[in-house]
Amino acid sequence: APRRKSNTLLSKTEPPLLRTGTRTIYTAGRPPWYDEHGAQSKEAFVIGLCGGSASGKTTVANKIIEALDVPWVVLLSMDSFYKVLSPEEQALAASNDYNFDHPAAFDCELLVTTLRKLKQGKSVKIPVYDFTTHRRQKDWKNLYGASVIIFEGIMSFADKELLQLLDMKIFVDTDSDIRLVRRLRRDITERGRDIEGVIKQYNKFVKPAFEQYIEPTMRLADIVVPRGGGNMVAIDLIVQHVHSQLEERELSVRALLASAQQTQPLPQTLSVLESTPQVRGLHTIIRNKDTSRDEFIFYSKRLMRLLIEHALTFLPSQPCVVQTPQGHEYEGSSYNGRGITGVSILRAGETMEPALRAVCKDVRIGKILIQTNLDSGEPELHYLRLPKDISEDHVILMDSTVSTGAAAMMAVRVLLDHEVQEDKIVLVSLLMAELGVHSVAYAFPKVKIITSAVDKSLDDNLHVIPGIGDFGDRYFGTDGFDGWSDEEEPHQPSY
Repeated sequence: APRRKSNTLLSKTEPPLLRTGTRTIYTAGRPPWYDEHGAQSKEAFVIGLCGGSASGKTTVANKIIEALDVPWVVLLSMDSFYKVLSPEEQALAASNDYNFDHPAAFDCELLVTTLRKLKQGKSVKIPVYDFTTHRRQKDWKNLYGASVIIFEGIMSFADKELLQLLDMKIFVDTDSDIRLVRRLRRDITERGRDIEGVIKQYNKFVKPAFEQYIEPTMRLADIVVPRGGGNMVAIDLIVQHVHSQLEERELSVRALLASAQQTQPLPQTLSVLESTPQVRGLHTIIRNKDTSRDEFIFYSKRLMRLLIEHALTFLPSQPCVVQTPQGHEYEGSSYNGRGITGVSILRAGETMEPALRAVCKDVRIGKILIQTNLDSGEPELHYLRLPKDISEDHVILMDSTVSTGAAAMMAVRVLLDHEVQEDKIVLVSLLMAELGVHSVAYAFPKVKIITSAVDKSLDDNLHVIPGIGDFGDRYFGTDGFDGWSDEEEPHQPSY
């Protein structure tokens, strides 16, 4: 692949935290949002919060999040979607003569597209709006879909397409005098405005807009919350309803995969490294429970290098004629694509990164952290960090072993949600079980699957049989022990 400039590195992601009045909620760890076929099985439950300016919508949202005690929540504010102003509109905004309280002030097309993608579990980019300068900042933030999405804004119910995306509509009804006092305090202390400008804007735009556009939408609400965040009775009722909806949407992907009867022949998308004497010899060493730590690492690296080189032969190429130093032509071939990105399924996939870097110059690396929940047995998405233009690349997805295929399926689903084309994904694993091969191939028939060996079955703990030697779990980090030496320690994300 051609040399890539460093300014196209990893995109910024929103920290997986929500801070409420009493505690900080960690929002990572999302379980699968798809079924055993790799298709979307359930949409997120979307709560729409509407109300006048400074009515306490954000406070109500945080109270709901805190009472829900569900870790997979996204809070989306309509304030992020104010339109980009022209120079003339910027001048009006500076003199408090631009109407920010009109439906036309919002980029509803972008908002509908963003909320729909979030509801489908996909990754989205959210504009960051600066209320002091009335401009969008240069950097956007990335959000990933969740089990619950809370969408709040003064015009949340004003657009028909937005209304269709809301599963529950809540109107926060607060006295107009209280809203004015809150707005004065907020705009003066947080947004650097003077009291005359705030009152002028309130009388000219805010109050008329509430009466014309916002208050009439109260009739569309499923629940009206008087007094805002202090009304815990209403919030408890909301939380009970959301919990009942989430219980109906529970799904156990890993259990479904493990119980599946796989009787078909292995798929054509699978390519197993040729079982040469060298490859069989390497497997003999790394599968032996008596193999020492140093030997296991050394021979695993050799096998990974062979596997990565084999995987690269499945990338597209084109004929290429070059001139030799002696002035003669050589008819060869070259990579026919924009770029190559390696993506590790943490932690085990990181052990394959050195092999990829050794054979693919300047390859970019992404990370996806998927861990099994010890209580539910389900894979959970905890962290992802991918190049921002990964959708244009061929992707080498790396994991050391694949048993049921649940984690690999989640990683593929993440890549697809980031608009990577399915036929540009190559899953590379040192060892796979037949069940894992069938699961990935059935769900994603265009994904190429590359491995050095396919074992027949799984044990009661869903480990591959006969599997890899005793040191394998520790070396690949699947039992929580870090088998790397100090010099080989892979990068760990701070999540």
